[in-house]
Amino acid sequence: MNIFLAGAGGVIGQRLTPLLVAAGHRVTGTTRSADKAAAVAALGAVPVVVDVFDADGLTRAVAAAKPDVVIHQLTDLNSAPGTPGYAASQERNVRLRRDGTRNLMNAAKAAGARRAIVQSIAFVYAPGTGERVESDSLDVNGEGTRALTVSGVMAMEAAATGTPGVDGLVLRYGYLYGAGTWYDAAPKPPSLHVDAAAQAALLAVTKGAPGVYNIAEDDGYASSEKAKRELGFEAYYRI
Repeated sequence: MNIFLAGAGGVIGQRLTPLLVAAGHRVTGTTRSADKAAAVAALGAVPVVVDVFDADGLTRAVAAAKPDVVIHQLTDLNSAPGTPGYAASQERNVRLRRDGTRNLMNAAKAAGARRAIVQSIAFVYAPGTGERVESDSLDVNGEGTRALTVSGVMAMEAAATGTPGVDGLVLRYGYLYGAGTWYDAAPKPPSLHVDAAAQAALLAVTKGAPGVYNIAEDDGYASSEKAKRELGFEAYYRI
């Protein structure tokens, strides 16, 4: 199949692109920087330089790729928690989730893509006891940065699952760890190794009904039973 991978040069995209290519898919991979195009090509994708906030340019790029599936692995998180730039980074990431996702889903629809896979997060559920499942409420009563994050996630997921004609699958990832992330080891529940995150996106290309899936380790916070059952998700998969 033809795959349009937004964020091919990112921490998950760098792992996902070779997996997609090895599975026989033709991948068009995006980067915002022309300097990174060669690195995307080295992963096996056809590189395209485009900014997700450039709606017209993005629409043209997606149309040229003629994708069956569009994958959203874009984030804007250059500053780790506790660092001076963290708050500003969160604001940029919320804009990406809200406006960037809307642009990407509109482009997917215009290009005739049948399916979209969108990266979300599993640590936005409302406080409660027991493992969270996908139907549980999100933390709409949070404050400060938490409220900003949840609002961005809600807008992103609404665009992913509510675009007519496109089957949207939302992957709610745990806190990522592994090479290239902020953490070398699992930081706190819900956690997820970056390799397993990439594999989950690969599985979602051909498996699973539209909807939301928790993608995390069995650490007591978020249940991934739905993803195991419908996608064949393996929390401890490593490349």
